[in-house]
This record gives sequence, structure tokens and C-alpha cells, in this order.
Amino acid sequence: MATDYTTIHRGGVDNSAVAPASAGAGRGLFLKLYAGEVLTSFQSRNIMMPLHRVRTIGKGKSAQFPMTGKYRDAAYHTPGTEITPTSAKQGERIVSIDDLLINAQFIPNIDEAMSHYDIRSVYTQEAGFGLAKVADENILRMAVKASLCENSTIATTAGMIQEHTDFDDEDFTANVVIGSDADGARDPKAIAQAIMDAKRVLDNANVPGDPFVVMPTDMYYDMFKVSGSSNLNDLAIFNRDIGGGGSVATGQVPTILGMPIYVTPHLGYYSTGNTWVSNLWSQASSNAALVAGRAAAHKDGAVTAPAPITNESNRNSQYGVPAGAGTEDFASGDNQYISNVALETRALVMTTDAVCTVKLMDLAVESEYQINRQGTLMVSRYAMGHNVLRPACAVGLHAIT
Repeated sequence: MATDYTTIHRGGVDNSAVAPASAGAGRGLFLKLYAGEVLTSFQSRNIMMPLHRVRTIGKGKSAQFPMTGKYRDAAYHTPGTEITPTSAKQGERIVSIDDLLINAQFIPNIDEAMSHYDIRSVYTQEAGFGLAKVADENILRMAVKASLCENSTIATTAGMIQEHTDFDDEDFTANVVIGSDADGARDPKAIAQAIMDAKRVLDNANVPGDPFVVMPTDMYYDMFKVSGSSNLNDLAIFNRDIGGGGSVATGQVPTILGMPIYVTPHLGYYSTGNTWVSNLWSQASSNAALVAGRAAAHKDGAVTAPAPITNESNRNSQYGVPAGAGTEDFASGDNQYISNVALETRALVMTTDAVCTVKLMDLAVESEYQINRQGTLMVSRYAMGHNVLRPACAVGLHAIT
């Protein structure tokens, strides 16, 4: 007769287990080996801080960027006549500091004692990523607003450029449209052509500095698509015979017309098909048909301007887009409200002078052990503000919606 061993003692059995012989129940108390690494949430990368003008101040609430105009006239001198000097216009750009941006976390002493890895370093890193994401999005908002300032009328609209003072010698540049229809924004040839057109706009305006391209992740990968029956190698950026440097094999398009390409998910993404969802501003709907209806409603002022997804600073609506004042809507050629055209922006060709940042307190982390709460409070923070510096230095690539 066989002996029944189903009730033997199991060294790994958890006393809370009802059925010791059930699958896995006999392993409850066995050692779980620490893998030596901590898996955290995927973090987005900040790309915009080195791509614009940054100034650090020790005290004060704002910084001044003086602006001068051009000596545009020249005349031949008639011998014997007195030479009379001419003057140029002057202005300034003011950049104010936002409220203190913080990320605070509290780690109980008992939790830290029971953890078998350095929990503080993980939380500190995540806090830094969170602050960097807000900075990246705010700088991109300013870059888009700079591109939308196609003329003095739009630039002087309240909510576009902080404390903007108009002077005759300021330069502006127009935006460009991607393709000829709603599908153009995802056509690799149309994207490449729009980038080249934007570079031409900057060159014709004598914009100083080295331009670069900032585009969303979806647009970058759209450049590797085959459009219809066209061969991808037909694109100049991929054709090595005519100096192209792009490679489908490596998934890289390093430059277009000598301009480096920077890719970020912070501009937005395509949810389905050509339906664009902005990460910079909230919108009434991501449905293309409803967005078109929203554009028509904007003409009558029936829809309010898109607001930043993140909370405002003490500067009311600085990172929002005003609903008023018209600018060209590339889909219809009509004069649409700025807030509607802002949602058509898919990418930017710009230089470092388009946007400026003033830092009062750089990114730092402070920690304090609180005996009355038996834990450590960790606060990551910075204090800085952003503004449009030179609108002519940014050209927006717009989609037809």
C-alpha cells in the first residue's frame, strides 16, 4: 500500500496559504533574488534647452534683452554738402521668471528600511525628468508662438509675446505648408520639400545663426515611408548619388540642407490616420472633422483659445495661445484665429535666437529628514521663464486640416 505524502511539511509554504499542495503555494517563502536593477517608467528626453538662448541671473524678477534695428538706407554724397547721420529704431524683449516649479516626494523611513535598493535615487531621477518635460514643452510653446508671429499685428496681440514693444525695424518671416492636401503632412516628399522651403524663407530674410529642424516622432518616421508608387531613394535626402546622407538601414536622417534634425514626442502625435493630437495645447476634439468645425467656429469667436495642458505660471496665459487676431490658415487661405492655426503646426525650422530663457534658480534637489513624520521630504525645483526673442528666427511647418 502506497504511503500518502500529500500532507508533508513544505519549507516554502506561506502560513496564509489554504492549500499547501496547490500550484506555487509551496514556494511562497523562498528567497526572491534582487535583479540588481530597478525598472522605472519610460522617461522622455529634454532636447530644447541647448537649442535656444539661455541667460542666468542672480537676482531680480526678469531680464532685459536689448534689440536694435537696421540702418536700412544709404545715399550717395554730393561734394560740399553736410553729412547728416540717420538713426535706427530700438526696442527690448523682457523675460520674466515663472513661479517656482517643484516636484515633491515623501519617503517614509520604514519603507526605505525595507527596500533592498536605493529608492531615493530612483525617485530623484524621475522628479528631474518630470521638471525637464515641463521645460521642454514650454520652450516648444514659445517656438510655435514665435513662428506664428508673421507680422507686427500678430506679434503685438496680447498673449503672444510678453511685454512686446513694436518698432519698425523688427523682422518677421512667413510659415510654410506641408503638401497640397490633408495627406501631405505624412508624405515624405512633401515633408522634405517643406523643410527646404522653410530654409529658403530664413535665408531670404537674412536670419543669422545655423538653423535646425524640430519635428515630432511620427513625422520623423513618416520620412522613411514609401509614398504611393514612389521609390524611397527618389528622395534627395536618401539618394547617395546626389549627396544624400539618410539611411533606411540605420533609420537616420542626420541633416537636410545641412540642418540637423531633432526629434521629440512633446510636439504631438497622430492618434489615427491624419488625426493630430497636440501635446502643447488642449483641444476640443482630436477628430479631424470636428477640428475643422472648430476652425469655422473660431471665426465667430465661439470657441475659446487652447490652453496649456500643464498649469499656468504667475504670468497669466504666457504659455497659452490667444484666440484673437487673425493669421493665415493654410487650409483655406482665410484669416483664422491664432489658436486654430497653432494646432496646425507640425514641425519647426528655427535658430537658437527664436526663444529665450532666463534662469533664476537652476535645477536642484533638496532633502530633509522630518522626525515628526518619520521620513524624508525630497523637493526638486527650478525657477526660470521663457519668451519669444526673435520671431523671424522660427518658421512653422503647417498641415492642411
